[in-house]
Amino acid sequence: MSLDTRVDVAIRGVRLRGGEAPVQRRAGAGPSDDGHVLLGGLGAALPVVADSPYTISGGRLLFEGTDMGLDVEPVRRPRFYDLATADGTPYEAIAKLHGTSVLATTVVQTCIRYPEAVRCRFCSIEASLAAGSTIAVKTPAMLAEVAEAAVRLDGITQLVMTTGTSNGRDRGARHLARCVRAVKAAVPQLPIQVQCEPPEDATALQELRDAGADAIGIHVESLDDAVRARWMPGKASVPLERYWAAWREAVAGFGPNRVSTYLLVGLGEDPDELVEGAGRLIDAGVYPFVVPYRPIAGTLAAADGTPPPDPAVLADVTARVAALLRAAGMRGADQRAGCAACGACSALSTAGG
Repeated sequence: MSLDTRVDVAIRGVRLRGGEAPVQRRAGAGPSDDGHVLLGGLGAALPVVADSPYTISGGRLLFEGTDMGLDVEPVRRPRFYDLATADGTPYEAIAKLHGTSVLATTVVQTCIRYPEAVRCRFCSIEASLAAGSTIAVKTPAMLAEVAEAAVRLDGITQLVMTTGTSNGRDRGARHLARCVRAVKAAVPQLPIQVQCEPPEDATALQELRDAGADAIGIHVESLDDAVRARWMPGKASVPLERYWAAWREAVAGFGPNRVSTYLLVGLGEDPDELVEGAGRLIDAGVYPFVVPYRPIAGTLAAADGTPPPDPAVLADVTARVAALLRAAGMRGADQRAGCAACGACSALSTAGG
């Protein structure tokens, strides 16, 4: 699969009919409104777009009716989705299948950054809660129960735990640590990535490591302060130096290429500066997970009609960052758990990163 094709379908999405992608995700934290498939043998989370020129027919990807030469295989609905806890909470409301074998959950589905004046414009973390498709707080016991079933029934190979930001100085890290401990007690072999803002409490990152987390994502989305102020006014109140301090501490504890951050293409940041910033992250041992901004339903940016980036820009940035990653010997596939290890939302793996 060419990088241009992978990037184009990541931007334009695909029109789907029933059965072509039974595993889909709507709203919530991070990329969503997508269908999960194997595209050319690689896991891909493709935006579901009603007027996309891409369709699927006979297990092949078509562009305006022309066969693109790529097999498309749907990710099957996992068996753990059919189960519920003793109090009747569906397992699917506690954790979701991402890609082909990743279990993902938002352990606290509310965020202090969600009031409109401070909300990240690309995020809809509380929309899935408002829709009733998830619950506000996932307890350690719940997550341990679901993770054990997902591993046993569906061969889940990694778990990603993120959280909305809390008012506490730990920014939600300590609840993540409690959840990690419970899951590791139930399925010790399951690699786990945790994701949170840089904690103000200096001990919180070490607590996550001590709990058994294998990797961590500390997501900045942009290294441009003007972009941060415009797109994520709440998170922009956290100085970039605090992010760098947290990344350095995390690399010291988790190791190089076990720490990652999202960099979003399409927020208005100069592409050359974005690539230069990615290079600085790589030099520090942090994996820059490059993904396109996506206009997800329910977000402020989508309501304003903000379009996704030009595919040519995304392809250029992705190729250059992938080259830097290869030169540093850092591959997402080498991480034990996390968004980079999954790779379904990015074209970096297609470009060799």
